[in-house]
Formats: sequence, structure tokens, C-alpha cells
Amino acid sequence: MSTTGELPVGAEESAVRTGERSEKRRPAGRQPEGKQQAGEAPQKRVTWAELYFDLIFVFAITQVSGLLHHRHDPLGIVQALVVFVPVYWCWVGTTVQANIRDVDTPRDRLGILAVGFTGLVMALAVPGAYGNRGVLLGAGYWAARVVLLLLLARIPGVWRGPYGVGVLVSGPLLVAGGLLPEGPRVCLWALAALCDLSGPVVFRRKLAAVAYHPSHMPERFALFLLVALGESIVGIGASAAAVRLDAAELVAVTAAFIISAGLWWQYFVFAADAMRHAVTVADSRRDMVRRVFQYGHLALAAAVIAVAVGFGETVADPRRALGAASVGLLYGGCGLYLLTFGYTRWMMFRSVATTRIVAAAVVLALAPAMVRWPALAALVTLAVVLVVLNVVEHRRVNAASAAAEPVGEAAGEAVRETPPEAARKTTPEAVGESSGEAAGAPVVGGPV
Repeated sequence: MSTTGELPVGAEESAVRTGERSEKRRPAGRQPEGKQQAGEAPQKRVTWAELYFDLIFVFAITQVSGLLHHRHDPLGIVQALVVFVPVYWCWVGTTVQANIRDVDTPRDRLGILAVGFTGLVMALAVPGAYGNRGVLLGAGYWAARVVLLLLLARIPGVWRGPYGVGVLVSGPLLVAGGLLPEGPRVCLWALAALCDLSGPVVFRRKLAAVAYHPSHMPERFALFLLVALGESIVGIGASAAAVRLDAAELVAVTAAFIISAGLWWQYFVFAADAMRHAVTVADSRRDMVRRVFQYGHLALAAAVIAVAVGFGETVADPRRALGAASVGLLYGGCGLYLLTFGYTRWMMFRSVATTRIVAAAVVLALAPAMVRWPALAALVTLAVVLVVLNVVEHRRVNAASAAAEPVGEAAGEAVRETPPEAARKTTPEAVGESSGEAAGAPVVGGPV
């Protein structure tokens, strides 16, 4: 497991807010997996081609959301998830390819645009994925994986890895599934999704040599989650635009927006910096990328899409009681979102995200009662829970930062008072010990 070690309370989110902790000491000459030696390449930024590529997946997520809105019983949720995985994995494959290579070239820009076009084809096929457009969905995905493999063809043995799985296994399975009736189609597509998702685990040893750029990967996945959160705004606005907007509807819109903003706050204020910090200092960037970004963000994005569809079911008619399916999307999606942060925190720091797990338990415990309540009450209750959670975590951030300041000042005094000849011998590890590392890691900000 690649972690930075267990950090104390307040040590996950916003890891760069009050200063980053020194890396765990390693034997001389040992470098973390996926890291370069001194002189590591400068920070890699997202290119304009990647941002244009993301616009296509705005549409794709809207289409998946529409599929779930059309049918959101348990089978409908499974069907939407089985379709969402190849859409998401197509985006992941392009992001990893852009992370490990310089894609700001004419050849790679054209390659990204080609994958974007296949993503557009997939998005157009989503509404009829379980009808007459199943083959189109599979063909679009297969074409995307072929283009990605060709872009990486110069890397020796690249086909014996996740990109090869997409071309040789999951792509053909998706096309074959499109030729089958609905029941067998779901099963075959689910198998294709499992093949794709298991690729990074099966080829874990082979991927150890990949040098990931730690600044680019968190930014890309944060942008994808932002795209998903944008769908929640669409869910609010599209529903509200079709009604008369009396007082009840306006309160429902306000509550739904607070929920959406609360989900945004949890990630971009409390977690995004910690994820960037974790992948930067991880002993194995390969494992951190796989566990926190590729898998963790699949759950985060799916949860946000569920909440967005739940908004569409509640904002339009806030006076009626919700059914179990709508409550499941709204409250179940929010609960999954918060629980996923418990997973990512454990993967990053081997520490428990207490407040988020408690908040998720509260949300899920309230869900059965909300089935009989008006939709407006369900929205307001969920908004209150998220506001309370963010206030509690904000106070813990401030408390953790205040506790860290005396430690940082003491370390600074120790360095200033060190004789010149001793200062020349000072190492980052020694500074860490003098600042209290032996008593536990210095607090680097963040709740829980």
C-alpha cells in the first residue's frame, strides 16, 4: 500500500494549506515507484485539447443521466452503471495517455480529437443502448481504445496491459453484447466493464515502471468531477424552467443548489489538495492513481449523477411525496459520495474520515422516512445535513491549522539557532524530527 503514513486528526484535506509534510525517510538511493530522480520534469498542465475533449463528456454524462432518469429502479441503476463505466474508462484512458506523454503536438491533438469523436458517438448511442443502438455504443468504445493504443504504439509491450485489454477484450465484448437481447446484453457488458476495471490490478507489476506526473492527474480527475457536478445544476435548472416557480419551487431550487454546492465544497475545499499531496509523496504513484483516482472518482462521479437525477425528480413538484426510487437516488447518491471519501482517505493516509462516515450514516438512516415526506422536506433536510457537515469540518480545519502553527514556529527557531557547520548537515528528515515528527506527523490542515 502506498501511503504517506497515518496522519493525525486534521491531516488529510487541504494538505498544502499550512505546509506539506516531509516524505517518510527511505534508505539511501531508494526512490518511490513512479517517481523520477532529482531533476524530475516540471509540473504538467492540462492542455487546451484535453479541455475541449472534456466538453464531449459533458454531453455523455447528460445522456447517462437521462438514461437513469428514464428508468431508476434497481435494474435501471445497474443498466445505467454498466453504460457509464465504458464512457468513464474511455475518458480515463485518454487522461492517462496525456499524463505520461507530451500530447501538445499535432499528432496527439488529432488523436485526442479522434477519441473525442468516438466519445460523441457513444453519447449518441446511450439513450438507445438497450435498444437498437447497442452495437453503436460498443463500436464507439472499441474505436476509442484502438486510437489510444495506436497513440501509445511506440511504447514496447503496451498492448500487454490495460490498453490492450480494451482493444482485445472489452471492446469486442461490448460490440457482441450489442447484438444480444437486453438481459444477456447487460451481463456481457458488465463482464466487459469488469475486465476494464481489473486491468490496472492484473497488470500492477507491469505498470510499476510508469512515471506519472503528480500535478496533472489530480487536476484532470477534479475537472471530471466538476463536469459531473455541472449535471446537478442541469438537473435543477431543467426541472425548474418547466414549472411556474412559486414559493415552494423557489425554496426547492435553493435547497437543491445548497446540496450541490455542499458536495462541491466537500471535494474542492477539503479533499482536492490532499489528493494532490498524497499522489506527490506516495511510495507508489501507480497504486495511488489506481485506488484514489481511477476507482475512487468512478464512485464519486456516479454518486453525483444519481443526485442530479434525484433533483430532477424533486424540484419539478416539491409538494408530492417521493417514491423509494427517487429517495434512493437523492439520499443514496449523497451517502455514496460521502462514504467514498472514507475510502479515499484510508487509501491515502490509513486514517478514518469520521465526520463524513457519520454524516453518510445519518443520510442513509433518514432515507426511509423521506419516502413518505414531501420532496421539499427531503431536499431541505439533506441540505441542512450537508451544511452542518461542512461547518463542522471547517472548524476542525481551523483548529488543526492553529495547532500546527506553534510546531512550525518551533522548527523555524531551531533552524535559525543551528550553528553554520551543523546547518550544512541538516537534512529534511532531521528538520522533520526537530519539529515533532517523532511524536506524530505535523498537522498539515484539513478535517477529520
